[in-house]
Amino acid sequence: MFDKITSRIQKLCYGLNMDFVDPAQITMKVIQGLYSGVTTVELDTLAAETAATLTTKHPDYAILAARIAVSNLHKETKKVFSDVMEDLFNYINPHNGKHSPMVAKSTLDIVLANKDTNGNSNGLVPMLRVYNNTARYVDQGGNKRPGAFAIYLEPWHLDIFEFLDLKKNTGKEEQRARDLFFALWIPDLFMKRVETNQVYSFGKQVVEKVETEHALLEDGRLPPYHPHPVPPASRYEKEGRVRKVIKAQQLWYAIIESQTETGTPYMLYKDSCNRKSNQQNLGTIKCSNLCTEIVEYTSKDEVAVCNLASLALNMYVTSEHTYDFTKLADVTKVIVRNLNKIIDINYYPVPEASLSNKRHRPIGIGVQGLADAFILMRYGIRNSLLIAPMPTASTAQILGNNESIEPYTSNIYTRRVLSGEFQIVNPHLLKDLTERGLWNEEMKNQIIACNGSIQSVPEIPDDLKQLYKTVWEISQKTVLKMAAERGAFIDQSQSLNIHIAEPNYGKLTSMHFYGWKQGLKTGMYYLRTRPAANPIQFTLNKEKLKDKEKVSKEEEKERNTAAMVCSLENRDECLMCGS
Repeated sequence: MFDKITSRIQKLCYGLNMDFVDPAQITMKVIQGLYSGVTTVELDTLAAETAATLTTKHPDYAILAARIAVSNLHKETKKVFSDVMEDLFNYINPHNGKHSPMVAKSTLDIVLANKDTNGNSNGLVPMLRVYNNTARYVDQGGNKRPGAFAIYLEPWHLDIFEFLDLKKNTGKEEQRARDLFFALWIPDLFMKRVETNQVYSFGKQVVEKVETEHALLEDGRLPPYHPHPVPPASRYEKEGRVRKVIKAQQLWYAIIESQTETGTPYMLYKDSCNRKSNQQNLGTIKCSNLCTEIVEYTSKDEVAVCNLASLALNMYVTSEHTYDFTKLADVTKVIVRNLNKIIDINYYPVPEASLSNKRHRPIGIGVQGLADAFILMRYGIRNSLLIAPMPTASTAQILGNNESIEPYTSNIYTRRVLSGEFQIVNPHLLKDLTERGLWNEEMKNQIIACNGSIQSVPEIPDDLKQLYKTVWEISQKTVLKMAAERGAFIDQSQSLNIHIAEPNYGKLTSMHFYGWKQGLKTGMYYLRTRPAANPIQFTLNKEKLKDKEKVSKEEEKERNTAAMVCSLENRDECLMCGS
């Protein structure tokens, strides 16, 4: 049995560094798990998990683990694709013995008839609670892939303050919808009023729209997007056609407060999205998608569809540390052809989606492994839309790359999967340290002690410290500037996370205004922060604490407001503090 298992593992070790990979070591651990009646599938699963646990010794163990798992999957899968699809449709649920197709053959058409009941609306929150529970219900089995809604709102809406509270950790449960994802669709008018500390008016009429925006042209189409040269808001305000007026910075403060606590709402700039869109001739684009990289036109007759694929940028770095742009172009052509075929032969659950996709043919080509490519280098008319860097969270894990356009968040981290937890080390750093004879158990523990950073490890040379900075050690102004510079080549938008270890109102305000001034479409996807290290708790007199609580909250609000105003006046200085 030992020789048989070892032989199978050795066959999958082609191209690996056998100075570090030891199949016999894996076999020994697998044999320890043997029992009467064990299947080869279970042995392969145990071998793959064992190899994965050895990844910190050398990255080739991760490749071996993947090969064992894929080989195991091949044994259980039919060779003919059509047979597999037929099996999926004919699937019988083992729990109830009923036909439970895993591939849909037909769709249920739902028609909702709405009548005016002469009632008064209770606002957005009750309906968003329904969406929230729907998202929790539709989880595709075992909560492996829960349903997801992204709710976009423009800041003129009267329920905006309740909207900003929906994801907060405290408050009445009936006023929260924590399983939804929230985004703001922000016009330039609002940003200008915050910047100049003017008032902001609530009510749909006050946004910078031309009054004929929804009037149909002679051929039945909506008119193209044209932001009004002089926003009519001031005229509406003088005529008393507004519902509520507040200081714009009061609403801005509430936005920053929500982002500090929850990491959301997303920030997308409506006018930049429309002004720079290849679909601006169709009408006004009113929202993006769940990951903020798709900017497509939707109307009552058309439901926008995103057709996505991503390129692993690190795969085109040559052994001479140059970039093979010819190969990149060739693969991009293949992706474009494949996505166009998908548009033609895809199944559409509603006719509005089919109409939109075949009429405009939008595709989104994203990237992953940009950080990997930087490390390795050391240093379309048919489609209305083409480029859209998405998060690539799942596919980047499959290909072993860093996500999307993101820098590494840590050089060592724990990955949690269904089979357990595994320590993962930045494979490029591990390779460089191994080649220089610096990698050992002590080095690994030092990096873990430094929360995945190598900047404080004295044994590591300065050139590697410069190369392997984590996102927390890179100025976010640099991240935003790179996003703006690549923006000229992106006709949709990009998922752009912002990482600030200790955010405050000044840093966030400065960061948002810098992104807006740079003309970004997506100003922020998620705000990523770091938890406080080594929190110290004191035993306090509770009565004294209550007495001081009101005072401290008022003082904190005053400090936050002062920091926010300061950042508007000294934006560059404040943004540099956020690095």
